[in-house]
Amino acid sequence: MLNSLSGRFLILTVVFVMLAEVLIFVPSIARFREDYLLDRLERAQIASLALLAEDMISDDLEYELLKNAEVFNVVLRRDESRQLVLSSPIPSPVAMSVDLRDPMATRLIADAMRRLVTPENEVIRVIGEPVREAGLLIEVTMETQPLRMALIDYGIRILILSAVISIFTALLLFLTVRRFLVKPIRGVVGHMQNYASAPEDARRIITPSAGVTELREAEEALQKMQTQLTSALKQKERLAQLGEAVAKVSHDLRNILTSAQLFTDRIETSEDPTVKRLAPKLVNSITRAVTLCESTLAFGRAEEPAPALTRIPLSPIVEDVIESERLASGDYDLSFAEDVPLGLTLRADPEQLYRVLANLVRNARQAIIATGKPGEIAISAHEDDTDWWITVSDTGPGLPPKAKEHLFTPFQGGARKGGSGLGLAIAAELIKGHGGSVTLDRTDETGTCFAIRLPKSEIALDAAAE
Repeated sequence: MLNSLSGRFLILTVVFVMLAEVLIFVPSIARFREDYLLDRLERAQIASLALLAEDMISDDLEYELLKNAEVFNVVLRRDESRQLVLSSPIPSPVAMSVDLRDPMATRLIADAMRRLVTPENEVIRVIGEPVREAGLLIEVTMETQPLRMALIDYGIRILILSAVISIFTALLLFLTVRRFLVKPIRGVVGHMQNYASAPEDARRIITPSAGVTELREAEEALQKMQTQLTSALKQKERLAQLGEAVAKVSHDLRNILTSAQLFTDRIETSEDPTVKRLAPKLVNSITRAVTLCESTLAFGRAEEPAPALTRIPLSPIVEDVIESERLASGDYDLSFAEDVPLGLTLRADPEQLYRVLANLVRNARQAIIATGKPGEIAISAHEDDTDWWITVSDTGPGLPPKAKEHLFTPFQGGARKGGSGLGLAIAAELIKGHGGSVTLDRTDETGTCFAIRLPKSEIALDAAAE
């Protein structure tokens, strides 16, 4: 109970209310003391006026008047002369004088606290102004013990009242906090526990319902997080199923392509010039497909195998990619440009680099063909002191907003209707394995440009391997 939010709030409320009451208690005691002394002055003034009216009273009546006023004697100054009106024996010398004519608040508080903690019974002189301008000054002498007992009684009543107010206020705040804070928080915790038991179930995602702004914002943030997590788990499950399906398809496809490799030997012996020119391309394509299928079967998981890095010339790979895409485009009005220095060699896995360039060029070709307008795809390359750079640009329509938002995310970054978005994701993963990166340099209505960076440093390759 005490460790709960509502329990601690209850205790703190009681403490703070009591603290506030204590701060009120001190000036209240000072005010009570001042009123007590003023009341004694007023009683003494009434008694002295009664004596002045009769001019002569008996000793018994004088004693009764002083006893009723709770003072020993009364001095009333009506003009410039000071006159002892009523008097009786004083049990002890006057210990101090209290002037109530123009008191300071700090002095009143200090005197009240001193009197409250001083148990000795003393005789004090109290000086004040007569009420209703019945003179210039009035003085009385009185004992402090009745004053102290009155202060203690008043203080006890104040403390009891403060305790009652504190408990009542704390109880109301306790119930309010439980209703508007603790209960909604428990509801959120319950939703979280319920969701944690089956995060794949979208029906368990919280629906924001809190009326408190902060709690509702927390519920909305939790809803967003749960929605994203559920989507990610479903995506992971689909990817796992896809991986299993791809492994099965790769197994059968490898067997089919292996048979196709046997027929390419006969095609290579053909005397037809066109066949002789295209046969090596066909053989290379089938070989790459068989290798890809074997890699998929060998690893059987989402990660790509580590690149087999060798020093390779870039120009032949670019030529193969362009030739394949030129054949795929058929008679469509699409041109290809190449600006790769003949002597440029870089360190990369040739098969993986081919796949990267093929994916980027294929995406560009499909985007341009989808517009129905002529276009151009260009591949260029250069190097500096630290990196090799390959640029793939096109004159297509540019990437849509969704593709830019999920640029390298599988199944979400598709740039065309029906696209899976795997091309860019595969390219980015393969280049990352080389220690490099694929970045989007530009995309607008005039076209798109991707830049591939391959590092020359061995440190970057080691970091990528890790």
